Amino acid sequence: MTRQIPPTAALEDYVWTHTRESALARRLREETARLPQAGMQIGPDQAAFLALLARSIGSRRALEIGTFTGYSALAVAAALPPDGRLVCCDVNAEWTRIARRYWTEAGLAERIELRLAPALDTLAALRAEHAEPFDFAFIDADKGSYDAYYEACLALLRPGGLIALDNMLWSGRVADPAQTDADTVALRALNAKIRDDARVDASLLSLGDGVMLVRKRPAQEHAFS
Repeated sequence: MTRQIPPTAALEDYVWTHTRESALARRLREETARLPQAGMQIGPDQAAFLALLARSIGSRRALEIGTFTGYSALAVAAALPPDGRLVCCDVNAEWTRIARRYWTEAGLAERIELRLAPALDTLAALRAEHAEPFDFAFIDADKGSYDAYYEACLALLRPGGLIALDNMLWSGRVADPAQTDADTVALRALNAKIRDDARVDASLLSLGDGVMLVRKRPAQEHAFS
């Protein structure tokens, strides 16, 4: 039986109240909430989910496409072992200056490599460098490039690795045929593509603004159907 739980502010408060969040992470989230672009930040429940995913698969190398003020990176980097590495791709020096400050305070700056350049350039450079395969990737950047980010991350990921893509429900617009703006169309197409992609296992979750969780299948595995 399918049950729908209507989203409410009270329910969100309840979820956040029952989510572990360090005092430092909360300070970062609250500082970011005062910015005009605060809507770009994920919530503590999603940050905890990303950290749980990264830790559950024993991630040592992780990728982030779109870092903003570093809240999600803080969560993922903390889930990596001491010799782990998180490569963050962003283009905004002002926002990531906030991120660096909190990463340093958390003692995680040595685990995080911030590359300030267009993400597709950074991803291409990683492939050219023959970088060691990544275990985990989080995509939360410009929606029109999501398909390209997905393909690039999939190429850099080890078999059995995970990709989490944010905003895949796009405030419900992907389910409304009347919404035909470029970002909505791009996300709608990618949801369909991933559903049918035999290279991966996938689940579209109604967490936050929608998270598509993807696992890269080893070549010998059969797709779940």
